[in-house]
Amino acid sequence: MLNSQNNFNMTKLQHNKPKYFEIQYLNSKSSIVPFLEGIFDPKQGSKVLEIGSAEGGVLKAFTELGCICTGIELSPNRVALANQFMAKEIEKGLVNFRSDDIYDVDPNILPHKFDLIILKDVIEHIHNQEKFMNRVEEFLSPNGVIFFGFPSWRMPYGGHQQNCHSKVMAKLPYYHLLPTGLYRWLLKSFGESEQMIETLVEIKVTGISTKRFEAICKKNGFKTLKTIKYLVAPIYEYKFGYKTKVLPTWVGKIPFFNDFFTFQSYYIVKK
Repeated sequence: MLNSQNNFNMTKLQHNKPKYFEIQYLNSKSSIVPFLEGIFDPKQGSKVLEIGSAEGGVLKAFTELGCICTGIELSPNRVALANQFMAKEIEKGLVNFRSDDIYDVDPNILPHKFDLIILKDVIEHIHNQEKFMNRVEEFLSPNGVIFFGFPSWRMPYGGHQQNCHSKVMAKLPYYHLLPTGLYRWLLKSFGESEQMIETLVEIKVTGISTKRFEAICKKNGFKTLKTIKYLVAPIYEYKFGYKTKVLPTWVGKIPFFNDFFTFQSYYIVKK
């Protein structure tokens, strides 16, 4: 299991934006691109969209391969950083970023549909995920695929409690699974601000299990082409120096139970 002190330090790392950009890039290059092989092989001219693109690190691995990329990100500050970190790629016409809510973007005004859509650590923050799956389809090319990467809600830090100001609350695993009232009381008792409490409770509402994700895909007519569950997520190699470990197959096949140990799941789905 991930060491709790390292999990606490992860939040500090996220505030070092250049370093975090580099980590996202390295993880994308070494785990996401290889995971796509045989289903989507990125090449010059491939059209790639990332929803929730943050500072652009994930897309850098695709611009290196000549893909034409678009990043849509809610936060204007993160888009400003993406424009800074990817200035050369923008100048070459390989990538552009826009600050927008995906629900406010008309896919018909974009120059093209996309061969690949990426959602890395994003779906677990989206309200009404069933509606979203219908929406995201509008951006896909006829043979396009979607990559999802997300932590299971029931894994030790699935509630993102590592963001807490209290060191105790930041290190303590699994308590995000408590009933909402008790969860709020506990966070307040350890001095968390109302803003932080509301943020964490919102994640409690939107957090998603692998079983529910698969059910949503099936309900909306998406077929899973490939999946893998990780006991030690690939990105932890760059954050903490831990070797990537795939969840044992027998554990991954047990519904509900596997989510307590799935630190990251990768999926490729297609309509």
